[in-house]
Amino acid sequence: MRNLCTSAISVLILGALMGLSVACSHRPKDDAIAKDIQNKLAADSETKDAQVNVAVKDAKVTLSGKVSTPAAQKKVEQIAREEPEIAGVDDQTTTEPEAAVPAPPVASVPPPPVEKPKPKPLVVPAGTVLTVRTGQPLSSKSSQTGQAFLATLAQPVSVNGRSALTTGSTVSGTVVTAKAKGKVKGEGQLDLSLTSISVGGHTYQIQTGVLSSTVKGKGKRTAGTTGGGAAGGALIGGIAGGGAGAAIGAGVGAAAGFIGGTLTGNKQIEVPAESALSFTLTHPLTLPPPAD
Repeated sequence: MRNLCTSAISVLILGALMGLSVACSHRPKDDAIAKDIQNKLAADSETKDAQVNVAVKDAKVTLSGKVSTPAAQKKVEQIAREEPEIAGVDDQTTTEPEAAVPAPPVASVPPPPVEKPKPKPLVVPAGTVLTVRTGQPLSSKSSQTGQAFLATLAQPVSVNGRSALTTGSTVSGTVVTAKAKGKVKGEGQLDLSLTSISVGGHTYQIQTGVLSSTVKGKGKRTAGTTGGGAAGGALIGGIAGGGAGAAIGAGVGAAAGFIGGTLTGNKQIEVPAESALSFTLTHPLTLPPPAD
């Protein structure tokens, strides 16, 4: 009986020693497989940056850790399965969630600039009356045809409520006709018109009706307008001997006016300095937009 027990114990001890021997023989082989797979993962361009742990037990490979992309995960498993002498592969690796790529900022497109409407020029229409004061005396006897004379604007002119021509603006004119009256016969004649006006340092050419006055016979006088129809202008200068500015108030735009002249004898048509004369534009005058 004692011998039987001793034999049984011996068998158990032998079996344990054999099992330990087999386990020890598998361990170096598993380590070699794991190391080989790790080396191949590190050498492959797709998996070299993967954080993969390779564990091998009894030739069965277990993969764990994180890889960057599904393609890299597939490559890791492929390398493990191609390892010789393995019993299988358990792939427990996970892929890192893809970082959300921020959308490129949308460039803010500024709204198109709102263009301010360009200011329109001021247009002084034809038919506008320009009342001026002469800067020197004019006469049918002493003035010469073609002679220039100066005057200043006596009344301002506005267009649509905006100032266009200011009082005191320099105006130039011309003596269209100057003919002295004879002692016995022959008429005296003095015709005037305006040619330019200076505004804001710029001179603009203008066209007006001609103011015409004649004296016939023994002081018989006629007066009228030419070059612009019935509304060519009204002449409201002072009568000779009546002083500068006499007779102001004649109807503007009347079919006839007067410059002033004597009614008897052989005196001439005379316009004293500072006489007020009204001329009518026959063509519009365009001026630059006024500064706001």
